[in-house]
Amino acid sequence: MQLRFLFAAAVPSLLAAALPALGQTAPQQKPPMVEDVFKNVQVMKAIPVNQFMDTMGFFSAALGLNCTGCHVAESLQDWSKFAEDVPRKRMARNMIRMVDTINKTQFGGRRMLTCWSCHRGTQGPEVVPSLAQQYAIPPEDPDAIEIAPDGPQEPTADQILDKYIQALGGAQRLAGVKSFAAKGTIEGYDTYHAKVPVEIYANAPNQRTMVSHTQNGDSTVVFDGRAAWVAAVNSPVRLLPIMPGAELDGSRLDAALWFPGGIKQVLHDWKVGFPMTTVDDKDVNIVQGTGAGNTRFKLYFESKTGLLARQVRYADTPVGMVPTQVDYSDYRDVAAVKMPFKIVITWTNGQSTILLDEIRPNVAIAPEKFAKPAPASVKAARER
Repeated sequence: MQLRFLFAAAVPSLLAAALPALGQTAPQQKPPMVEDVFKNVQVMKAIPVNQFMDTMGFFSAALGLNCTGCHVAESLQDWSKFAEDVPRKRMARNMIRMVDTINKTQFGGRRMLTCWSCHRGTQGPEVVPSLAQQYAIPPEDPDAIEIAPDGPQEPTADQILDKYIQALGGAQRLAGVKSFAAKGTIEGYDTYHAKVPVEIYANAPNQRTMVSHTQNGDSTVVFDGRAAWVAAVNSPVRLLPIMPGAELDGSRLDAALWFPGGIKQVLHDWKVGFPMTTVDDKDVNIVQGTGAGNTRFKLYFESKTGLLARQVRYADTPVGMVPTQVDYSDYRDVAAVKMPFKIVITWTNGQSTILLDEIRPNVAIAPEKFAKPAPASVKAARER
């Protein structure tokens, strides 16, 4: 869970004119593989650690369980305990094989069936129809809204994005913000749901570092404009490179959303056609874009104000797609540019809230702030 949180929390900043050419990827790094880090992995071998952690998040969402729902309780204090076999883990392996067989034999290998298809957040699939669900009007999930064949083509993606730029203060004012340093708090699973200090540093067009001062030590997320890393005190890998694909695409977009003058160049293949929906009871226009690593993003802009309300992105795992949702609110003026002071990150393993107290624009930031961090150290963090 710690890893998924840190990847998701590597959020907010959007690229300006100097963005690297579309399709440019970070220098190749050798990712830690699951069998290099964990013991007793029997089914999902030969995948990177970050994808393995995303898979755990998928199971968590599908079954409505946390880590100790499938692993022994002592795992939270000792990573080696995650390797212990328990009946629920053995059942999960059988379920993975069963789903894989059904998809291969019945759907030509397409992923038409996942854990979520039957469980829907429950430990055991329901076998009796629920009349309450059948006759109720469930609330609409805006994240589930997709492009419809006859969906609206107006406003266009260009019009929605242009309105966003104007809502923030206009292209000229946005270009005037070259950097910032922010302070505030972060609260979530990894902070034991207590507010702890957080610092964010950003340089235009697309560098971003976030340091969370947790109770167990500092955790740092860095995107240097091309490559990204997570140095986390509560993870099995104390320094983990973020590999090309959904996680790196997310880091690039998040780093760019603080400098959104070049938003149209950050993603490609922009599309509209989504039915009208709401976020927090506000009508939104949705546009879809694709990252350099082929990651799909949906951006939700308030129809009235034009401001970005939500971002949703999808990462692939061996068992299905997992979403990450980022909500933006409490926009305030910083150097005549509107910036969000509240950011809520929701993913399959939990939710974290960032509340900023101050954003100081156009401050000098040492280049070392965006360098590859040292592996996280609990002892060093506690001694500071």
